[in-house]
Amino acid sequence: MATTGNPDPEAAIADKEPRGPRSLLARARDNLAFRSVWPELNGAMGDLGTYIPIVLSLALARHLDLGTTLIFTGVYNAVTGLIYGVPMPVQPMKAIAATALSDPSFGIPEIMAAGILTAAFVLFLGATRLMQLVYWFVPLPVVRGIQLAQGLNFAMAAVKYIRYEQDLGKGKSSGRRPWTGLDGLILSIAAICFILLVNGAGSESTRRRRRSSTVQDQGDGQVGDRDTQEDEERQEETEGRWRSMIRRAAPAIPSAVIVFVVGVAFAVARHPVAVRELRAGPSRMRVVRIPREAWKQGFLKGAVPQIPLSVLNSVVAVCKLTLDLFPEKEASATSVSVTMGAMNLVGCWFGAMPCCHGAGGLAGQYKFGGRSGGCVAALGALKLALGLALGGSMLRVLVEFPVGLLGVLLLFAGVELAVAARDMSSKAEAFVMLLCTAVSLVGSSAALGFLCGMVAHGLLMLRAWAMGVRLN
Repeated sequence: MATTGNPDPEAAIADKEPRGPRSLLARARDNLAFRSVWPELNGAMGDLGTYIPIVLSLALARHLDLGTTLIFTGVYNAVTGLIYGVPMPVQPMKAIAATALSDPSFGIPEIMAAGILTAAFVLFLGATRLMQLVYWFVPLPVVRGIQLAQGLNFAMAAVKYIRYEQDLGKGKSSGRRPWTGLDGLILSIAAICFILLVNGAGSESTRRRRRSSTVQDQGDGQVGDRDTQEDEERQEETEGRWRSMIRRAAPAIPSAVIVFVVGVAFAVARHPVAVRELRAGPSRMRVVRIPREAWKQGFLKGAVPQIPLSVLNSVVAVCKLTLDLFPEKEASATSVSVTMGAMNLVGCWFGAMPCCHGAGGLAGQYKFGGRSGGCVAALGALKLALGLALGGSMLRVLVEFPVGLLGVLLLFAGVELAVAARDMSSKAEAFVMLLCTAVSLVGSSAALGFLCGMVAHGLLMLRAWAMGVRLN
């Protein structure tokens, strides 16, 4: 059975690239360079289906400072894009957010305490390189099970956003969404159809394309490549110019950007007075005072359920998905842990929402065209500009944003993440993956699914060794 074990990516990067100020500057420019302008900007919108509903819910229900959160998450986006050179996402910590929305006694001090404690633990694992050992130790089918569960969770939440009206302040669904209106079902269905027509099912990852081309080269050699190129040219002549033009133009249409801009326009149309309520200038930042009891409650109710999710989905699954999508830009478990820990140890003291990296955000941004660090850096610049220019008054407009459109973006992000699990090549691998997924979904706990998957993987390995057969 395949595992995630591979050589240390940090050592590999050090061997490949020369050191020195000039090389670091060149690497930074390469990491932030757009591969293609509109697809990169389009990819930047792919993570908003997760980010906006959670941040808005906490701003309405727990008075989270939206302006401060926009400023800090904007900086996080820019820094991670600069460091990794891939659309590394910055998402709210979901277990902490879920606790805050379900428990009225879990306020801002408890939220920030939970974020600081989670960040400190993850940073410790990264600084001591223990996280790299965790990454090597977790088998690939277990990682795929976590990804599949998270993807399906996103997709099911997205369908709920589309089908039912949402009370974000309470984190609950209300009545069925009407068919018509500025946030009706027809709008959401039209957005889904539009994205499918423009983006289709998405492109194959770089690693999968290389694997396919390698297999073809082994069978046919260079003659196969020439034949393929000639076939493509012959097909283009047969299809005609208009189909060729459509094939070239479709990737350049920024579908997610268009959906987001339409959402902003509809938000203004739903509540025009909100524009006049905007106030220039950033929110006033204050250091959050965290009493002893808040540290205790933050640890027990927030950090304890968040730590397994952060380790498994925000580090291990993110590193594996990065390897799948961008083999030449591999991010190590050590570096991802350090960046995630460091950014929260700064921002949470000032009241910014605790954040992490997430496999779902990476899949969503890749789905809509994000291929470089410039993608998330552009999103970070937008957040930073809004946070500095308008601060917390942005809440008056964003609260009117059509939730159904956010559900559409989240739906495609969830499906893209779940599709990554299709590479299980044996029945045993698929069994472990599906067991991990089922337990994670039913038990609402990635940690429980992880434990069941690891036990099942170990028992299958033991059985195969006792019988002297290969595990397949």
